[in-house]
Amino acid sequence: MGSRRACIALFVVTAVAAVFAAQASANRQMLKGIYDPVQPVVAPDKTFPLLNTLHVQVLRMDLPWSQMAPTRPDHPMDPNDPAYDWSQYDTFVKNARAHKIQVIFSIFGTPRWANGGKKPNRAPKKALDLQRFAYAAAKRYSGSFKPTGATTALPSVRRWLAWNEPNSPVFLSPQWLHTKKRNIPVAAQAYVHICTAIWKGVHATHLKETVACGGTDPNGNNKARSSRPSIAPLTFLAALHYGHKNLWITEYGYQTRPPDNHFGVSYSKQAKYLKQAFTMARKNPRVTLMCWFLLRDETRLAGWQSGLLTAGGKKKPAFNAFRLLPH
Repeated sequence: MGSRRACIALFVVTAVAAVFAAQASANRQMLKGIYDPVQPVVAPDKTFPLLNTLHVQVLRMDLPWSQMAPTRPDHPMDPNDPAYDWSQYDTFVKNARAHKIQVIFSIFGTPRWANGGKKPNRAPKKALDLQRFAYAAAKRYSGSFKPTGATTALPSVRRWLAWNEPNSPVFLSPQWLHTKKRNIPVAAQAYVHICTAIWKGVHATHLKETVACGGTDPNGNNKARSSRPSIAPLTFLAALHYGHKNLWITEYGYQTRPPDNHFGVSYSKQAKYLKQAFTMARKNPRVTLMCWFLLRDETRLAGWQSGLLTAGGKKKPAFNAFRLLPH
């Protein structure tokens, strides 16, 4: 697989989430999924038939709090509060249900009104604000909620992910606190409150949801005084005191060459590595879900080219490799 540097780059983002389940799952069959935050939203008519062809069982999608509530709701636990904009996500869950695909929503990103006017990668000043949003989201997608003016209820969502890559300063900052004696991984401390808030909010609906916490970036450096300090995944999870939990692999992939001549592997190797990775994960009974990243390459070379399709829509060999995986 090449040099160590290449290995790190090729493992796009292996986000391993420790699962807090409302109840233990008796079904140990690993679900196969896709995480592509763009195509199911911007091109649903083309995307969802492709997902069915691939036998996708679960589709992960971002649910950015900062974008959905740019102003403070007067009634934050009410999904019908006019401060919320659910429109594209309502359409998304309807399309997913129509194609018999389950959904994972990832809640992350703090609105400016909830973190003192800072960027979305800052934790909320009051965890209760996040908890109320999580409740509103879980209630809206409970399977029995009818939006104002609607005659039918929206589809249900039973899987949730608390934040995205909290061990990276891109999504949660600051990562470290410097003291005279040591460096403290404060992002992990902040994340405990974030995870707890989302867990409490979702489960306040009293439905059988699963909330996953700990979706980490694999490239944490543990260099507290570097120009881009982050926390290594195991260091981060140890600080959270996670025990024996089930695992979700929510973001996994290999970039291809072409178009990425620096970090990519050949089309044939991408297909080979995909099959190997899913086979290895399936042998571990604790891994109950694995999502590939992406469906379609991003057009900008600085983005990711780990799709099963090229940016122009051509199928790579990995497309059929994924299609033929057990489901």
